[in-house]
Order: sequence, then C-alpha cells, then structure tokens
Amino acid sequence: MTYLHDTGVAPRANAPYPPQAPANEGSEPDHMSLWIRWLARQLEVAPGAPWWMWLWRCVVLPATPERALLPWLLQPGRWLLAGLVFVLRWGWKGLALLLNGVFWPIRLFLRAMDRLATHVSVEKGMRLADQVLSPLMEIPGLRWVVLAVGLLAGLVVMTTPFNWLGQTLFMLLCWGLSLVLRRLPGRYPSLALAAISLLAMGRYAWWRVTSSIEFESAIESFLGYGLLAAEAYTWLVVVLGFIQTAWPLHRRPADLQGQPASWPTVDVYIPTYNEPLSVVRTTVLASMALDWPKDKVKVFILDDGRREEFREFAESMGVGYIVRPDNNHAKAGNLNHALGKTDGELIAIFDCDHIPTRSFLTTAVGWFQRDPKCAMLQTPHHFFSPDPFERNLGTFRRVPNEGALFYGLIQDGNDFWNATFFCGSCAVIRRGPLLEVGGIAVETVTEDAHTALKLHRRGYTTAYINETQAAGLATESLSAHVGQRIRWARGMAQIFRVDNPFLGKGLTLWQRICYANAMVHFFFGLPRLVFLTAPMAFLFFEWHIINAGAIMIALYVLPYILQSNIANAHVQGEHRHTFWAEVYETVLAWYVALPTTVALINPRLGKFNVTAKGGLVDEPYFDWAISRPYTVLVLLNFAAFGMGIMRLFFWNTEETATVLLNLLWTVYSILMLGAALGVASEARQVRRMHRVATRLQATLYQDDGTVLQAVCIDFSMTGVGLELPEGIRPAVGEKVQVGLWRGHSECTFPATIMLHRGQGATGLQFDPMTREQQIDLVQCTFARPDTWRQWNDSHDIDRPLHGLQEIAQLGVLGYRKFWESLLDAAHTRWPTGRQRRQQGLGA
Repeated sequence: MTYLHDTGVAPRANAPYPPQAPANEGSEPDHMSLWIRWLARQLEVAPGAPWWMWLWRCVVLPATPERALLPWLLQPGRWLLAGLVFVLRWGWKGLALLLNGVFWPIRLFLRAMDRLATHVSVEKGMRLADQVLSPLMEIPGLRWVVLAVGLLAGLVVMTTPFNWLGQTLFMLLCWGLSLVLRRLPGRYPSLALAAISLLAMGRYAWWRVTSSIEFESAIESFLGYGLLAAEAYTWLVVVLGFIQTAWPLHRRPADLQGQPASWPTVDVYIPTYNEPLSVVRTTVLASMALDWPKDKVKVFILDDGRREEFREFAESMGVGYIVRPDNNHAKAGNLNHALGKTDGELIAIFDCDHIPTRSFLTTAVGWFQRDPKCAMLQTPHHFFSPDPFERNLGTFRRVPNEGALFYGLIQDGNDFWNATFFCGSCAVIRRGPLLEVGGIAVETVTEDAHTALKLHRRGYTTAYINETQAAGLATESLSAHVGQRIRWARGMAQIFRVDNPFLGKGLTLWQRICYANAMVHFFFGLPRLVFLTAPMAFLFFEWHIINAGAIMIALYVLPYILQSNIANAHVQGEHRHTFWAEVYETVLAWYVALPTTVALINPRLGKFNVTAKGGLVDEPYFDWAISRPYTVLVLLNFAAFGMGIMRLFFWNTEETATVLLNLLWTVYSILMLGAALGVASEARQVRRMHRVATRLQATLYQDDGTVLQAVCIDFSMTGVGLELPEGIRPAVGEKVQVGLWRGHSECTFPATIMLHRGQGATGLQFDPMTREQQIDLVQCTFARPDTWRQWNDSHDIDRPLHGLQEIAQLGVLGYRKFWESLLDAAHTRWPTGRQRRQQGLGA
C-alpha cells in the first residue's frame, strides 16, 4: 500500500515522511534522487532513514490505523463472509433453477387438484351430511360406537407394514386428497384433513417405535430414546390440539334481557403496580364511558404501587381508588383484596393497559342473564402495538402474532367443550361463583387459568366471544416478552403438578383434554432444543440415533410433515402462518425448559413477575444477554454443517443420503436460529402512546373560520394524523379544532399543527383538554365498537412455501444484523488507532 500514486499528488496527513519540495524549474532532474524518492514511497520510509529501516521496511509494513491488530484479524472473516455471500447468492439461483425444473410436474399436479376442487359442491355435501348424520348422532351411545370404529380403522391403517413402493403410494394418495380438501371451506373438510394428518403421523410413529430404535452403543441409545421422547411429545400435542379445535363454537353475543333498571351491577377492576399514569389513564377514561347504566357500574383503580399521583387522578376523575398494606400474591392478591371492598354482581377485569370499547358490557353480560350457571366470559386480548417479533422482524399486521392462534381458534375450540380459560383481563366474572372457589387462585403464578379450572370443577360454565372488545399494549422488548412467557410456562407447569386436570373430580373428559393440552404445550422447551441439536450426533461423532436408512426415514417423515402442514394451514392459517410456531418456540425454548422442569419438581419455587408496559427503546441495539443461547446453538450448527460437508465429500461417501438428510435438518435449524437472532436485534420504539392506523371521518376547524373535511389516518391520546385535501397545508404551530364522530354526534378537540408528512398527511398534537373532552376523545377513538373489527384484514394469506421462504430471508437478515452488531461491539471494545484519536479529540 502506498500513500502517493503519482508524482505531484499530495501525501495523506498521516504519511510517515514529509512532502518533498518540487525541483526548481529549468534544473536538470537528479535521476538517482527521483529513484530514491520513488523507492521510499513504495517502502513507506523517509529518504533520510537509517539503512536498517530500509531493510526492515522491505519485509514489515509500518503501523497504521488500517493495519491495527483487530482489522487484520477480522479481514479474513470479511473475505470469508463475502465469498460465502457470493456462493449463496449464485448457488441459490442455480438451485432455484434446478428445483423449478424438478418440481414442474408437481406444480402441474397442484393445479390439476385445484381445478378438481372447484367442481366439488361443499355446501350441498355439508347439508347432506348434516341431514344424515345429525339424527344418527342423537341416538344414545352411537357417537362412541362411531368413534371406536374410526379408531379401529385408523389403527389398521397406521400399523399395516408397507414396502417403499406401498409407502410412496400412500404418501401420494394422501397428498392428492389433501390438495383437494384444502380448497374446500367448512368444518367437514377441516376434520377430514385432520384425520389424514393423524393417519400419516400414526404410520410414522408406529414405524419409529417398531423399526428404528435398535442401537449399537449406550450413548446412541440414550440420544436415540431422547429424540424419540421429544417426537412423542409432539405427537401428543398434535392429537390433543386436533381434539381441542375440532369444532370451534363461534359463540355470538346474547341479547340483554329486561329493562336497564334490572340489569346486574358491575364493578370494573383496573389493577396496576408500576405502570406509568399515561398508560393507565386511557383505560380508566374508557371504563368510565362504558355503555351501561351509570348507577350500575363503578370503576376502581387497584394500585399496588400506592402512588399519590394515582390517588389524585382517581379523585379528579371520580373513580374508586383501592390500596392494600402489602403486595402478597401480586395481582391475584390485589384482586382478592378488592373483592372484599366492593359488592357488584359482576366483575369486569382489565389490565391497566387494556382499553375497553364502550360496547364491552353490552356484548358480554347477555350470557350471564341467559345462563345462570355461567361464571366467566372471556373476550380476546388484542394488541395495537407490535410485539418484539413483529417490530424486530417487520411483520406487524402482515403475519398473525404469537397470541392470535390462542384467541382466534383455541379459545373458540375450548368454548365448544365448555373449557374456556380465564386470561386475567378483558373478562367478566360472576361474584358468587368466584367467592365460592375462594377468589382468584393464589397457589400458582398463572392465577387466571387456575381460577377457571376451579370454576369448572364446581360445575360452572364459561363462555368466549371472539370479538375484540378491548385493546392494549404488547411487550416492548424481547427480554420482557421472554419474562412474561417464563411466568406463563412456570404457572402452567405448577397447575399440572398441584391441580392436574386428569386427576380430581368435576371435569368432563373433554375439559381435561383442553386443560392438559394448554399445560403440556409449555413443555416444548426441551423437545425443541433436542430438535435443534439432534443432527449433531451424526455429523460430529457418526452416532446413528435413528437406526434406519435415509430413504425409509424420508418416506415416512415426509407424509407426516406434509400432511401436518396442509392440515394446519387449512385449520390454523388465518391465525398462525405455517412454520412460525418453530420461530416462536426457537426463541423461547431455552428460557422455558428450566422453569417448567423445576416447577414439576417443586411447584412452590418461582414468583409472579409484572410484565412492563409503556416502555421505550430509544436506539436500536442487539440484546446480547437474551441471545446468548441462540449464539451458542448457531455456532454449534454451523460447525456441524461444516463437518457434514467434509463427511459428504471425504469421510462418509458411502452414506451420502444420511449425510444429506442431516445437512438439510441442520440448514433448517440454522434458518430458524437466524430468525431468532433477528428478534434479538431490537428496533427503535420511541412512542409511549402508540398511533393506531385507521380511516375515520374528521373535520378541521381553523381560527379564520375555514372548515376542511379530512380523514383521520391515525390516532393516539396525544395526537392525530389527518389527510387533508390536496394543496391544503395549514401553518405549523397554528391552533385548530379537530372534529371526530361518536355515532351521530361530533366532538371537537383543541390541537396544534406540528408537522406535514407529505402526500397530504398532517400531524397534530392535542392541547390540554377537560375531563369531559378526554372521555369524548376515548369514545371517538379507542372505545369505538368498530375500531378493531377490520384489524386482521391486512394479514397476508398463509402460503406455506412462501412463508418458509420469508422465514429463510429473515434468518439471513438476522445473521447480517448479528454480524454487524458483533463488529460494532468489537470496535467499541477494541477501537482502532483512528477511533482512539477521534475519541481523544472528542474528550
């Protein structure tokens, strides 16, 4: 490297020798001097340096910031990464072309099945099935006979041994039938797809147990049986899950009975501990505006933080304020203490960040009037802010979030079996039954689900209405999200240990299955870690933990995976996209594995932790602490992949199929771990009050009397965004009035023009408002009954292969973020010479 590339070019400021004065014009050039100067430039040495320096510079370059130790160490890594990116880019394109050619017949087959599906009359078939089956199912005992015959037929199909040709034909037959059924709407196609999936899974499970567990060493036996146990866990969850969601009830709200004067009294509880008043304020204002007779509803702030500003706020708003002398049993103890201080027939509970719509009580209470045994009614938990997965991966409102499956499908399935869970918020509970079971359960840290279990054991019914009637804030950071899931996992394991649904009286078989599946689900930690590391046994040590040929493994596992994905995409696709469960479980696996295991051994260990809401992420950062387990797994999987390449070409050339199968498994794990690293890369979140995207009629009133019709494109409690007519740009800082609608009435609010975003969008900030104006604002925005109705319409359609491709891209992006964060951390810890000088100048 030289600092001067041509005669007459000035040297850089940090050159190791001074610039030479130009020769006098007209003088003869000194060729020897020119040659020495040229050599000095090449060797980067001053012409007057001692002779040993000239020799030394022939072999050793001078120290510069660019040649500091760390950049030299990292340079090979950069070259390797650049080469890897080049190979992946062109290798992926070549592989894509190859796969397009190979799968061309398959695409033709898919199109043919789709065309065939258009000729199937689903409605006529379902009507005929209802006409024939419904009367038969009313015959006492016939349902059990049909179930027994179906199970017997399924066992025959699952246990009949096939050779490779028979298994291939079975796979193609199931696949073709599923491709037709997946295009058909309704419950019967869903049940048929679930049955086919269970048949494929049963064949694989039978083959695994009977034909693949003979091992040659103790370590292979230990690892092989561990993998089998992890797979058995997934089989159990699949079976229980299909039963749980076989027939979602889709309950509708019941009409209120009698005159308003006869409606039950309601206490609204808003428990809080350490959340800021800015978060709690909106929930209180919305609760005060509920459509219910004012003399029959009371709002209470249950402040376990015992803060003076909350007491003053409650007094100014005219709502109740309840504190207690201690914080025993956390949220459960807070609610139980309030039970003794109030007397409402019904209790509506909202987490302090969950803002109810004004129709909440009119939607929920009708079922308490219709069914005297109804002890609890739950509505969905909806979040108008992105959780860490949605924010950090950029999937907000495109991909259903982690909780969408539970509130969109599972709770509807639970409702069919009278097994709806209480979820701690957005619910109504009848006081009498709650006091009968001793109040909110305090034996475990998931007090909500445990309370519902106690109510069901007493013979009470519960209900679920899948209409969003409240909305709140999601967890802001991955660490908070993980902490919340740890508490849920620990609590479910505690219930499984101290109040097992399969033991004790009072529950039906189906209730036991629903509760058991909810609890068993949280034991996914260890199985997921097994799946992320299982290929390493062969790739590192050549241990065979599945004693079978790779071809037979593929012929049995492919139908199982294929049918499960087709069935899940049809049944769950609206609420959880294919392959996303693996992303969620990969992120959480390490953190829930230990708490669930410990809770099984000693359920009294662990304590309730409050999930922080309303926090900020001022600057993007990589969460090294939370990502440490993924980093270790990533390094292990990349090392295993490298070993696999060596085995493929040099060491195990006679086991090519086995090596390739393990390599594919490892690549899948690497992609999932990359997505997990992407979630750990925290994006900025600088709004404490999140803006909610919408399209509402609005009016802008200017001081000069001008009235502009506008569209409200987003709102929060601190401001709104308006879309103004083309060419209209009010001055920044101008005081205006914003008109929003509550039903047929317009409410106006003082505001200030803050900025123009382009394309006619203008941002406004609300000025201080009266108590009545604050309540009106909540009713015109967050508390509108239709605010959240179309929220999920922006979700992408679940396309499994497209989803896998997106996750793969997110995985690659996750590794890129990880690498950039690693370089930033390295430069911060070991700055180069130039950075040290800049830091010194800055100091």
